[in-house]
Amino acid sequence: MFSMIDPQTLALASVIVFFGALTQSLIGFGLAVVASPLLYIVDPQLVPAPVIVMGFSIALLTLLRERGHLEFNGLQYALIGRVPGGFIGASLLLFAPQPVLGLAIAAIVTVAVVLSLYKFSLPVNKATLFGAGVVSGIFGNIAAIGGPPMAILLAGKEASQFRAALSAFFIFSSTIALAILGVTGLLELKHFWLSLMLLPSVFLGYLVAGKLVGSVDKHKTKIATLAICAISALVLMVKSVLELLPQ
Repeated sequence: MFSMIDPQTLALASVIVFFGALTQSLIGFGLAVVASPLLYIVDPQLVPAPVIVMGFSIALLTLLRERGHLEFNGLQYALIGRVPGGFIGASLLLFAPQPVLGLAIAAIVTVAVVLSLYKFSLPVNKATLFGAGVVSGIFGNIAAIGGPPMAILLAGKEASQFRAALSAFFIFSSTIALAILGVTGLLELKHFWLSLMLLPSVFLGYLVAGKLVGSVDKHKTKIATLAICAISALVLMVKSVLELLPQ
């Protein structure tokens, strides 16, 4: 099992996942936005399947905590949109070279950072939920970053309802994403072993966030997180461009 990943890489990946889980537990989303670009630099096999499994886990923990605030109205349309979006994302994974995928992940993170800095007010209806689901599916199956489109659309909800709605969406959409990866041959047994090795970091991040949630300024945490994401996206972009240049 440990031959899939060397101990130093596993230790570094565990630290990255811990901070990703901590971020999501504090502000409602962010595990994939924080972790995906850094994990792709550390070891490309950690993206997207293991990140999707870990996202499912943190979403399940959050939903159990916020279940009393869940309103599922309309989320089914976003989940329907996730299916065609997921197949588009999986197709890109199948046919795009690794450096191109690196650039795609860097671009997705950059877009997520920019959109997170601005308050968009979109009507929440069948069409916008479906559209957000399609974009979420594309982003999710390329880089496991399916949260920002839904987070932007649902931003007007009260904090606990926001976390509950996003967590419910993540649970179902992660299942859809893994099924699509399985159907397209992009999901292997090694991805589940890698996920199991990193899950303790997810639980630790969730538990630490529970201790900090009342004393941490969530706005400052969000800004610091976005800054880290922007830097990691830039590093991944430079690395991918250098790999694409003729040797």
